[in-house]
Amino acid sequence: MSQIKKIHPGEYRPIADLITYSPMPTRQLQQIDPFIFLNHHGFQTYPAPNNGLPFGPHPHRGMETVTFILEGDIMHLDSSGHESVIGPGGVQYMTAGRGLIHSEVSSSQFKKNGGDLEILQLWLNLPAKLKMTDPLYVGLQKRISQALRWTKGK
Repeated sequence: MSQIKKIHPGEYRPIADLITYSPMPTRQLQQIDPFIFLNHHGFQTYPAPNNGLPFGPHPHRGMETVTFILEGDIMHLDSSGHESVIGPGGVQYMTAGRGLIHSEVSSSQFKKNGGDLEILQLWLNLPAKLKMTDPLYVGLQKRISQALRWTKGK
């Protein structure tokens, strides 16, 4: 049986009014390829009204993101034409490949009404042979994520 050798605490790195802890990389733990970084946003409760998530349009290239929405929502829009709002229990996968511009913000409903927010996001470095692949986006709501888990388990 493996044993835990060391616990590396996340560093507090707020982004605008978003509570964010980054377990990797930190001053104590650098990148471990293929993992670029891991962020834990929240847990926090946003008031009504609020500004929501602060991730307006920005570029990505040569990497992939996996985002778990534990509470709240994420509205995704990218330059390849993908658009979705993923709610609690959902997950989104984005392969940037040769590059795209995307934003991850809160839905207008969340900004209007507020609510709980908690998100985990992992960035992965793509292998050299896949860095110029076409961008791809998949957004799965909770009920779809559960259905896939049941299907694969049988």
